[in-house]
Amino acid sequence: MINTKHLLKVTAAWISIVYVICYLGVALFPGIRPGFMRYGLHMGIDFGQNVLNFGTFISGLIIWNIMALVAVWLFAVLFNGIKK
Repeated sequence: MINTKHLLKVTAAWISIVYVICYLGVALFPGIRPGFMRYGLHMGIDFGQNVLNFGTFISGLIIWNIMALVAVWLFAVLFNGIKK
């Protein structure tokens, strides 16, 4: 059995660190985003300008934490629920 509560805490810490690194990468190197979209997500999209401010940082951090927590919670439920 996976300790779901501990796993969710670790997930929140992990995604927060990844998000901060990503946000700083886009802030310091704006040209990195189109390259990531093309090679990491296999699509070429022109988004216009980057909108980087404290509000978008906090809202993105919250959104990515929610998505990661839901995904890992579902993983833990399935892992603990599916018998070998």
